[in-house]
Amino acid sequence: MDWIIDTFRTYPSIPIFLTVGLGFLIGKLHYKTLSLGTVTSVLLVGVLVGQMNIPIGAPLKSLFFLLFLFAIGYKCGPQFASALKGQGIKQVIFACVVCVLCLAVTWGCAKIMNYNAAIATGLFSGAQTISAVIGIGTDTIGTLGLDEATKKAWIDLIPVCYAVTYVFGTIGSAWILGNIGPAMLGGLKKVRERTKELEKELNQSDESADPAFINANNPIEFRAYQADSDHFNTPLKVSEIEKHFSDNGSRVFVERIRTSSGIETMPKADSVVSRGDKLVLSGRHEFILGDETWIGKEIDDPELLTFSVEKTKVMVMKKAAGLTVDQLRKQPYMYGVIIQSIVRQGGISIPVLAQTKLMQGDMLTLEGLPQEINTAIPHIGYEEHPTTATDMVFVCLAIVIGAIVGALTLHVGNVPVSLSTSGGALIAGLFFGWLRTKHPSVGIIPDSSLWLMNNMGLNMFIAVIGIQSGPTFVSGIQEVGWMLFVMGIVATSVPLLLSIWIGDKIFKFHPAINLGCCAGSRTTTAALGAITSSLNSSVPAMGYTVTYAIGNTLLILMGVAMVLLFI
Repeated sequence: MDWIIDTFRTYPSIPIFLTVGLGFLIGKLHYKTLSLGTVTSVLLVGVLVGQMNIPIGAPLKSLFFLLFLFAIGYKCGPQFASALKGQGIKQVIFACVVCVLCLAVTWGCAKIMNYNAAIATGLFSGAQTISAVIGIGTDTIGTLGLDEATKKAWIDLIPVCYAVTYVFGTIGSAWILGNIGPAMLGGLKKVRERTKELEKELNQSDESADPAFINANNPIEFRAYQADSDHFNTPLKVSEIEKHFSDNGSRVFVERIRTSSGIETMPKADSVVSRGDKLVLSGRHEFILGDETWIGKEIDDPELLTFSVEKTKVMVMKKAAGLTVDQLRKQPYMYGVIIQSIVRQGGISIPVLAQTKLMQGDMLTLEGLPQEINTAIPHIGYEEHPTTATDMVFVCLAIVIGAIVGALTLHVGNVPVSLSTSGGALIAGLFFGWLRTKHPSVGIIPDSSLWLMNNMGLNMFIAVIGIQSGPTFVSGIQEVGWMLFVMGIVATSVPLLLSIWIGDKIFKFHPAINLGCCAGSRTTTAALGAITSSLNSSVPAMGYTVTYAIGNTLLILMGVAMVLLFI
């Protein structure tokens, strides 16, 4: 055992990786709907490992945290900028109100209990489930004119208070928004009914409903049929065949035709299909199969069905931003192209409904024939080619610029005020994430790399925090007392309950959008999952993305404000 302790002290990278690995493992464990979550698990494992008194240098911790904050800003940047320019300004204002409520209620709890800046910051971080405040608060305390002993004591208290309050912050938020929220808005049954009505309303085309957009996850089919029904006794044009489907609310295309003279690979609207000809249809499989008797029997023709079909991701640029799905699919260049899914920055899937409005930076997954896809791409935005390479020049220089800006300090009286290097990295991420929507060929960070920067960056940082605070963690728990857990419940619950009421009575949000906005403003993805599960609908995600971008930014920066309010 002595050898292991000596090895860990000599090579601190070993216990850091051990802490992160065990933390991720424990974070996956669930009892029914209860789970500690990855961050809390990593922190607690770090505290346990930290009992060995392992010295770890401060620069290592800062390195991981800067990567994490830049990644957060980068993925929120496009929605943050779009919202501020008017796309969702009502949701922006709501998110700001919610963030102020979170700060005010937590500050009030801390004042009542006579907590110091460190305990208040840890309470805010855990109750509002914003782990990054641990780092922001630590950096801000480090800039204050306190003696070193006080700084260390305060910095060690922040993760203790976070651990005490985070569990209810996560589980309580999900339970309140998934259960109490619908009850406050008229009852679960009524909210579900109104959500289904909204889905139908959002899926109404200006001409007719298009069932091809009800569920983005349904696969696209390419099937071959022989035109041997009586309908083809008189030859029909391709446009007439496709009109038959559209009149029945389906979006189906004729992709190829085999006639006695050969295969026509790119049929035109006036191409003719006669009885006995073979044709390939594309569209949702249930609509193609549902009308097969109108055309004829399905056939197996390997040569006719052997052709390239392309599925690609396209980032929405300014030229298509603001269009609804219905407006986009009616454009001439969208012939033969079907939208499979829409993903907003941050990895949130948006329901593909006719009235879903596209935002700059949205990632569309399109499917169709290569020539049709290639025609559509320039009118929509920028094709995202699969890559595993991260633009490291972009990432590193962006973090450098942000950290330098954040290091600038303004003295208000005797109090130094600054964003800190971590706050600067967050702002840099927001700016350069937005910038990439203007110049998408620059600053490419694959989703897998962004995930690694986000999750590994945060959890490596939390692991170091846990290991460093391990020796004083138990005494810290004794110092803050059990009332901190009660204050955490208050600081979590009161802002959420007020937010639901404000979203309903003042902002007049639809119940499903209201709950999504509350989850986004509080940046709690677990709560969004609870809401969508409770309502059996993905519509709440339409209120989550804009508010998440605003909330994630403001709540992190409010970590600075929380410290300064107690100085």
